[in-house]
Amino acid sequence: MAGVFGGVLALTALGGTSNAATGGNGSGSHPKSQVRVNRAAAQDASDARIDITPGQGAHGVGINGPVEVTVSNGKLTKVTMTAVATGAGIPGTLAADGTSWKPNGRLERATRYQVAAEAEDAKGRSVTGNATITTVSPANDFIGHLSPEDGSTVGVGMPVTVGFDKAISDKAAVQSEIKVSSSSGQRVVGHWLGDDRLDFRPENYWKPGSTVTVRLSHHGIRKTVTFTIGRSQISTVDAGTKQMTVVRDGKTIRTIPISSGSPEHPTYNGQMVISEKFGHIHMNGASVGLTKKDGKPAYDIKDVPHAMRLTDSGTFIHGNFWGADSVFGKVNTSHGCVGLKDVQGGGDGRQPAAWFFDNSMIGDVVIVKNSADRTTLAPDNGLGDWNTPWTEWVSGSATG
Repeated sequence: MAGVFGGVLALTALGGTSNAATGGNGSGSHPKSQVRVNRAAAQDASDARIDITPGQGAHGVGINGPVEVTVSNGKLTKVTMTAVATGAGIPGTLAADGTSWKPNGRLERATRYQVAAEAEDAKGRSVTGNATITTVSPANDFIGHLSPEDGSTVGVGMPVTVGFDKAISDKAAVQSEIKVSSSSGQRVVGHWLGDDRLDFRPENYWKPGSTVTVRLSHHGIRKTVTFTIGRSQISTVDAGTKQMTVVRDGKTIRTIPISSGSPEHPTYNGQMVISEKFGHIHMNGASVGLTKKDGKPAYDIKDVPHAMRLTDSGTFIHGNFWGADSVFGKVNTSHGCVGLKDVQGGGDGRQPAAWFFDNSMIGDVVIVKNSADRTTLAPDNGLGDWNTPWTEWVSGSATG
């Protein structure tokens, strides 16, 4: 138990890489996602390999010097490091030979950072790498890594997630140290998603306006985290009709034409939850093994606007400025993401993608149905918790 609880409590929203490419079943960094990657083409991709230390999802990162980006068989062409909450960039230095990059000074405590890197090999073929990390908290000894943030307001689909740095053997003992309740009176049950992740949720989505309280205890030390559930917003993407219906507090407020995954790269079906929001991100097919016969990425879009993460394996709902107007509501053309009409730069607030981005929050639910893919999103791929039936969810509790 002492070893298990040596981790840092990092109050961050759960999410994956910011630069992950579009992907339903056509991509996937998640170990349990079903992927159909053209492996022969992937072998022709860039020889450059980016390594970000300490790595994607790292918590309890020291504030002095542990962060570094390196590349083998190539040179770094661009590295950015930003604080998620503020968007502030972190200055850094690129080595003269282009093979490494480090931030110039100390990082802030209890802060979540995104690192994005680009590199090229000797033939000019590009590759991207990225990681989201969280620095050490001032209170550096508590239970796991918890999301969502203390004091935050989230959508009705946001589960409580506790991640651990190592596999938990005595799950009942660990789970007994964590109590989750809601002011709505909903019964909340914990469920283990593997050996290092414990999520809590009620049978149905949280009640709008309720307050969720997480009580953590260990060796007589107690800590309480609370967050608020905002309005209810459930958006349903119908890949068959190519329309998305946005329902807020039980009333349809907008129907938006969309373009989802193509027959070759269909979008997952199932209930998804928005875990991250980005004004702009870089999407590169090579990062998930999607390349052309000449080894170049199947797509390389440096400024995808209004992007919101739906899965760890790379599925986003985002703005699309490169597709013709005739695509939206008519044809499914993506590599697994859900695209909404937008303009380059994302500066036109009248566009559907801008409207949906501005009217969405972390924890909102996006349901995809009638996709050509018959696979339902796995519960541990992002925040796919709601795809587990309630009886099965309850049976996954270690405390009965």
